[in-house]
Amino acid sequence: MYRERIFMAEEEAKKVVEAVEETVETPETEEKFAKAGKKSKKHIEEVKAEEERQARKAEAAAAPEVKAGPKPITRSRLERRGKNYRKANEKIEKGKIYSLEDGLKLAIETSPVKFDATLEMHFRLGVDPRQADQNIRATVTLPAGTGKDVRVAVFAPLDAAKAAKAAGADIAEDEEFTKRLDKEQLDFDVLISTPQYMPKLGKYARLLGPKGLMPNPKAGTVTTDIEKAVKEAKAGKIEYRVDKQAIVHVGLGKLSFGEEKLMENIKAFIESLKSQKPASIKGQYVKSVFISTTMGPSIQIENIYN
Repeated sequence: MYRERIFMAEEEAKKVVEAVEETVETPETEEKFAKAGKKSKKHIEEVKAEEERQARKAEAAAAPEVKAGPKPITRSRLERRGKNYRKANEKIEKGKIYSLEDGLKLAIETSPVKFDATLEMHFRLGVDPRQADQNIRATVTLPAGTGKDVRVAVFAPLDAAKAAKAAGADIAEDEEFTKRLDKEQLDFDVLISTPQYMPKLGKYARLLGPKGLMPNPKAGTVTTDIEKAVKEAKAGKIEYRVDKQAIVHVGLGKLSFGEEKLMENIKAFIESLKSQKPASIKGQYVKSVFISTTMGPSIQIENIYN
């Protein structure tokens, strides 16, 4: 009996071991892959992925072709302009370079707006604005004025503020002026200050600078002769400077001035621009000149510098 029980126990143990071995993967039951080459696991997966991609590509090719819509019509820049602008532009001969006198007459004639437009001139210079001595910035007083009502503010000691008020300044205050700036009240077009008061404006540089209102000695808005600066600003003194593309844009009066007064302003500005030619510049100073009116077509004129 005892031997039979041992034999039966050994048989049951063998059955359990066989059952366990069937459920456990052994190296013999696993798929064998090489470490590298065409039989590697990575290569087989890439082949399967490529087959799936080709199958999807074939299905897409077999799908019915979808016709694309009509090609969008691209209009030229002139065609996208208004009716009045296009009509005015027809009077300008394409590719022609006009004399200053003819260009001025044509600019006035082709103004497409109903209000009193400003005459504009654009000078492309042969300077490098990144160079300190070629970063042109200056002022000029136009003989006929600008046609704009310039609001002048003065930040100076009390006695200078009273003189500025008498000279025609719209705002002339001492310490009270900073309260306006604290409230961001910029109800002026030009700000003039004395040198000793400039440090007090330092904290407002981020407010005034981006709007072009920060006083600057080059612009004549930092001076001890406040009364003279106010009269010049009211009379038509303008500031101009070259931009990053080496172009000077400037407004030289209203069309209601008439040709004679506008020509006086143009000549005064040209003389000022000529005087600002850097000594270090090589080659041509003024490369091209265009004249136009507010919202009007531009007209190329002869190089007035040559």
